[in-house]
This record gives sequence, structure tokens and C-alpha cells, in this order.
Amino acid sequence: MKLAGLAGTASLLTVSNTQAQEIIPEKTAAGCTLIPSETAGPFPLDLTENTAFFRQDVRETQTGVQLNLKLKIVGVDNCQPMRNVRVNIWHCSKDGLYSGYGGSNNPGQEGLTYLRGYQMTDANGEVNFITAFPGWYPGRVCHIHFQVHVSSSYSAVSQLTFDIPAKNELYSENPTIYPKGADPLSPQSDNIFADGYAYQLATLTKNATGSYDSYLEVAVQGSGTLGVGNEEKETAKHFTVEQNFPNPYLHQTTIPFTLLQPSSVKLELWSLDGKKVATLPLGELSTGAQSIEIDTTSLGIPSGSYLYQLEVTNAGGTYKQVKMMTAAK
Repeated sequence: MKLAGLAGTASLLTVSNTQAQEIIPEKTAAGCTLIPSETAGPFPLDLTENTAFFRQDVRETQTGVQLNLKLKIVGVDNCQPMRNVRVNIWHCSKDGLYSGYGGSNNPGQEGLTYLRGYQMTDANGEVNFITAFPGWYPGRVCHIHFQVHVSSSYSAVSQLTFDIPAKNELYSENPTIYPKGADPLSPQSDNIFADGYAYQLATLTKNATGSYDSYLEVAVQGSGTLGVGNEEKETAKHFTVEQNFPNPYLHQTTIPFTLLQPSSVKLELWSLDGKKVATLPLGELSTGAQSIEIDTTSLGIPSGSYLYQLEVTNAGGTYKQVKMMTAAK
């Protein structure tokens, strides 16, 4: 079985770019600022079409300086973490090419899938990606596209860029990888960032291994929470699944859920690189509050951060919902 279940759930979280609401930067009493809305660019492949995009390491065979990118998603209403929201990223290669498309400016890239992926935010509202630092191409400063799917009716589409000296130092220290050298543009001269980029400027720091770490906090519409995360309403007619507790957890945790009608239920655990690590059939269950205890030691899997997907089947059909369980550090 491939990631069909996750794909089905992810499709509920996805909206087209034309549906994404316009976001105007606005300071709130809580101190957060909405991420500016930007074009998705000419290459915004729908990442729900291929479940291979569910992964942390998006490099495939692409070379380049390793970039460890962390995004933290918070709700602009209260600046608290947004759990269980989906984050897509995509960007060009070191040579300025995008996977998935051809054309005179992007030759030979049809059907390829590199440097694209998605994750779901953990208990801290964070996602982590491993990628290859992007190059630049004429007319655009070095950048990474991202999209935050908060619900089936709202997503935030934006881009991030980097500090000019830090970015160009990376290029100059790796001339064989980035032969075009320093990025000739600044965000101020870029048609996307020219109207302001203070909230889209990610950190860029070289670490002890020679790779680079990058971080950006992204505020989107809605309220974050330290309790139950965001959930879709389609499944609510048949069941609800809550955040596991404790979360973060060490080896044991409990997943509560409520059935609104008798159903056949199973739970699946998926690693962050898109592999199913456990299937727990719960059988036919009656209406009402239920829970399942998870013990990673008994399951023979390491304690770690996993997506848990509850699948409910009844006379109305099959319904799925996914949340993230976060490993204690």
C-alpha cells in the first residue's frame, strides 16, 4: 500500500492558488504579523498529486550545499503554534531550474520531482526540511516558495529569501557548485520582495558540519493553540480525533477519538519520510468516546515524531484524518 490514505486526507487540506485569500501584513495585539501573500510562481505543482512529495529530504539526486530549513507556523490571533497544518515548499536547483516543467528557460525538467515536498507541523508548530541551497536565475533574487494549508478554505502562499552577505558568502565559498557566483539582485530590486520583505527574511547560519541552518517564523490567519490542533470539518459528521497526550511523548501516548456512529476503525503510523511503520486494526467500535494507547516499544519502532491517521469506515463511506505526534527531546 502506498500513501493513498495520506493523499486522501491531504486533498482535504489543499486549495488552489486562486482560492488562497489575500494576506496583507498587519500587526496584531499579540505581536505577530501576517506573512505577506505572494504569487506561487510559474511552477507551483500541486503537491497532492504525487504522495512521494510527503518527505523531509527533498533533494533526490540534486547537488548543492545542504540547507536544513525549519519553518514555525503560528496563528496571528495569539502567536501560538499551529499544530497539524500542512506546509509545502518548492524551489529551483543550484542552476536555477525547476522540476516538473520544460521550455526554453527550463529545459529537460519535465516529469522530474526534485526540490519539492510537504510536511505537517508538530506540537511546536514546526516543520523541518533538508534541501539543497537554491541558486538564482535572471530577474529573481534567490528564494524559496512555501504554502501553508490551514484548512480546506484557506491557505497562505508566500516566499522567503535570505540575508545578502550570508547568501553570497555561501556562493563564494562553493564556486564549483555555484559557478554563477554572487546573486546580482537584492530583495529591494526583486519584483516580488520590492514592497517589503522583513517578515520573509529567513536566517542563514553555517553549522559545524559545513551545511547551513535556516529558520523563519510564519504567522497565518487563525489562532494557534497549545492544546487541540486544527481539524477539518468534513470528517466531523462521522468522527473526531483529538491530539494525542502527552504530546510531546517519550514512548507511550494516548490518542482519543469519538465516533458519531458505529464504524470499523484502524490507525496507521507514518514516519516523516513517508513510510508506514505500523497498522493497528481496532475492529468494529460503537458510538461514543474511544481511545487507543500507543507504545512504540511494544510496536518495535523507535520513539519519534510520526503522523497518525485514523481511518473510519461505516455505511456513509470511508473517512480519514491525520495529526502529528511529536517525540520528546
